Amino acid sequence: MPRLADHDARRRQITDAARRVIVRGGLEAATFQAVAAEAGISVRLVQYYFGTKKEFLLGTLKSVIDAMAFRFVEQFESLGAEPDPRFALRTIGRALLPLDEVRRDEAQVLAAYQAARLTGSQPLPSETLAPARLLVETLAEHIGRARGYSAGDDAPEKQAAIALDADLLSVVIPGLSQSVLSNFHTPERAAELLDHAIDRLLGPAERTSPREE
Repeated sequence: MPRLADHDARRRQITDAARRVIVRGGLEAATFQAVAAEAGISVRLVQYYFGTKKEFLLGTLKSVIDAMAFRFVEQFESLGAEPDPRFALRTIGRALLPLDEVRRDEAQVLAAYQAARLTGSQPLPSETLAPARLLVETLAEHIGRARGYSAGDDAPEKQAAIALDADLLSVVIPGLSQSVLSNFHTPERAAELLDHAIDRLLGPAERTSPREE
């Protein structure tokens, strides 16, 4: 009997190749031809799985986001049901910083898509912003817990302050990521600055190292 194609595996092969091409040459380098050559398959096969350039780029972006989300959830679940809020914030931040080669490549790919969004060279649908919005909500939850705030509390000014600080931290994390990619800061220095930012939001505390970086 002929062997059935593993469509998920083939899609991963293509998007993994696309990520490598984007890391080397940016989003504009990720043509069907370049990715097919990187994956060692035909252009027609790439087009079979991703009919248009838009579908192809969105599929690649989703593969990066899914990989980051899987790793993040795996790390975060290891902290337990009610992790210390400060420890949780540090874990979230470090999971998203380019502290190793895998995360550096992911950050470079995300930076390429962000540049395309800013220049309008490759319009992306609004749903690609969903992970960023989820990040803000998660940060707000842990900042609120650190300050003894409950979702049922009727304190609009406190809610507003927590939301503002969550937005601020959500901007600090990608800013630090960009500084590492540009070699302005080392990964170690970026991790120190993340800790400092959290201390400024919550007040200084005794250092404990995350179990997983």
